[in-house]
Amino acid sequence: MALPLDELLERIVKEDASDLHLHPHRPPTMRLHGSLVNLDREPLTPEDTLSYMKAITSHQHQEELAKIGSTDFGFAFKDLARFRTAVYRQKGEVAIAMRLIPYKFYSFEYLGLGPKVVELLSKPRGLFLVTGPTGSGKTTTLATMINHINETMDRHIITIEDPIEYYHQHKKSIITQRELGVDVPDFAEGLRRGLRQDPDVFLVGEMRDVETIRAAITAAETGHLVFATLHTTGAARTVDRIVESFPIEEQEQIRVMLSVSILAVISQQLLPRTDKKGRIAVFEIMVATPAIANLIREKKTYRIVSEIQTGIKYGMKTMDQSLLEVYYRGIIDREVAIDASYDGEQLEKQMKAIDSGIAEPPKV
Repeated sequence: MALPLDELLERIVKEDASDLHLHPHRPPTMRLHGSLVNLDREPLTPEDTLSYMKAITSHQHQEELAKIGSTDFGFAFKDLARFRTAVYRQKGEVAIAMRLIPYKFYSFEYLGLGPKVVELLSKPRGLFLVTGPTGSGKTTTLATMINHINETMDRHIITIEDPIEYYHQHKKSIITQRELGVDVPDFAEGLRRGLRQDPDVFLVGEMRDVETIRAAITAAETGHLVFATLHTTGAARTVDRIVESFPIEEQEQIRVMLSVSILAVISQQLLPRTDKKGRIAVFEIMVATPAIANLIREKKTYRIVSEIQTGIKYGMKTMDQSLLEVYYRGIIDREVAIDASYDGEQLEKQMKAIDSGIAEPPKV
């Protein structure tokens, strides 16, 4: 007999797992510190997953599942946590993937982001991008930033999410959270309409199309602080991806707009720790100095990494610099660091130089 859903979700929260997979013909499975772990010996039947789906899925989302084969929504579990939930059909049967979103907010120290990043949050305008692959912790980083603004500044913050993940309460700021399909049809429309709602800060869940990117850049240009995510790696690639999303005849204009409006790009990964259970976030941090703005404008994004390497006084660091730091602190192992690096061969050379005493280890 399958375990009750409440028991499974309580286990996920207790273990601090990131995800729960409910799949026919396989036991309930959690993703713990990046690895898949079975929760029960008995494989679920198609009837089990159908029953789980009906227990948490609204009539509206069940209709969407029947019509297009999948549906996504946020699900609150008691007062313990929220789950970003994806219900979908495969081989004609129902499967469920649930991502844990804790109610608590983390500190910048816990995440590993320094005071220079925190300083940027008080800027009145600009485009602040958090990038990385799925499951790299972008949502948690953004929630921490929004919570900091909410607690310390008087702002009107508008979030546009799909679905709403972290729930924010009004603190020093007013916070308006709008969900796609419930409160607003799409990200671009949410941004355009939001400009008439006396906003100071926007959070856009994902810049997934040209219209959303255009609206986000326009909002940043017109005096708003805009946070958004992209599934890219590295600041240079992020800038190129944005520009290349537009037709060729618009790219020059977008490049100029981006050079003026971009504030910072944080690219992140979550890596398994060796010093204790869990994972650690590692970051590439780019702050848009006049020199970097000029590189964007002049189509020289390939030189951005060099600017980041020498921009420590602005709080900048490359991904490989971050990996060196956490490796020499004994938090990740050598193979993990090299596999996660943007230039594995160069990183390995640096490690050998440090190990042989030719170079100094990074200051941590």
